[in-house]
Amino acid sequence: MFLLVFMRIPCALFISFTLFSPGLFADQVKFRNGDIIFQETQSGQAEAVKRATRSKYSHVGIIYFKKNRAYVFEAVQPVKLTPLTGFIAHGVNKKYVVKRLKNPDILTQDIQLKMEREARRHVGKNYDWVFGWSDDRIYCSELVWKIYRQGAGVTLAAPMKLREFNLDDPVVKKKLKERYGNKVPLEEPAVSPGQIFDSPLLVTVAEN
Repeated sequence: MFLLVFMRIPCALFISFTLFSPGLFADQVKFRNGDIIFQETQSGQAEAVKRATRSKYSHVGIIYFKKNRAYVFEAVQPVKLTPLTGFIAHGVNKKYVVKRLKNPDILTQDIQLKMEREARRHVGKNYDWVFGWSDDRIYCSELVWKIYRQGAGVTLAAPMKLREFNLDDPVVKKKLKERYGNKVPLEEPAVSPGQIFDSPLLVTVAEN
């Protein structure tokens, strides 16, 4: 769905993730590889996301550890790995929620390796401004969904067609007009940060 995009310096195309190296963030909450972090962001586009999906969350990423430091794999411009502290700093009032699979044992070492390979496949890709479902470009919740689906065989949420979202809101209508003109792809599948947040497969492990 519609998503605030931050212009950031591209990272290297090859990233080495440290598997099974959980660490502690500043508040001493232990995170794990594969934890999903949500935040509220601000912009006209982010506001359209929240209204279209009836959720306060407009951005989402996956936490990874590299040399015992926490990062977030996220789809911005371009898809990249961002230090966790930097990711949090871009959220409204630096608020965030971290969720984890109710059955985290699913993420075995082999599965984490598959998720890593899926993540690597998207590094450096451009952000998808028109929210298509192809892999040519990618947006935040699509990235998280595909890493879990392709890497772990876990479907966090059922994709919805664009027409199923709240498109009657005036802010959403304006953003649709900007993005698509008079040819809104109403049948295009999409998954939003709010859908993943509400997934019955996840449980909250940290928030501030």
